[in-house]
Amino acid sequence: MKVSINLRSVRSVQVHEYAMRFLFGGSITVIAGLAAKAWGPTVAGLLLAFPAILPASLTLLEKHQRRRKRRAGKNGAKRGREAAALDAAGASLGCAGLAVFALIVWLCLPRYPPWLVLISAGLSWLVVSVGMWRAWELR
Repeated sequence: MKVSINLRSVRSVQVHEYAMRFLFGGSITVIAGLAAKAWGPTVAGLLLAFPAILPASLTLLEKHQRRRKRRAGKNGAKRGREAAALDAAGASLGCAGLAVFALIVWLCLPRYPPWLVLISAGLSWLVVSVGMWRAWELR
């Protein structure tokens, strides 16, 4: 399965599916806020690192792929699972970049201007994430 961007698929998402993503992501954020009050910002930061909308997105992606194949007269269960797995793999690659971002901010913020740290960390995230994605494609 080749990684690609299909902006036409945005139109196929129904309003209740966006609402489900919003509610799930918002719930994770509220839980992180409550954790910050109870146990401090370190625990809350770990919770916020959880990709809040990923589980909802994966299930919706699988459902859309299955539906698309069914319209073509085929069983889309395998295609749906493959699409969700590929999306989860991409999220994992992005999380590796996010870990590099967090490490740079953690190590550099006390010593350097915040704007410089954020720009450096953001560029590092981009390089690591895109680099890992390209390496994934070349395997």
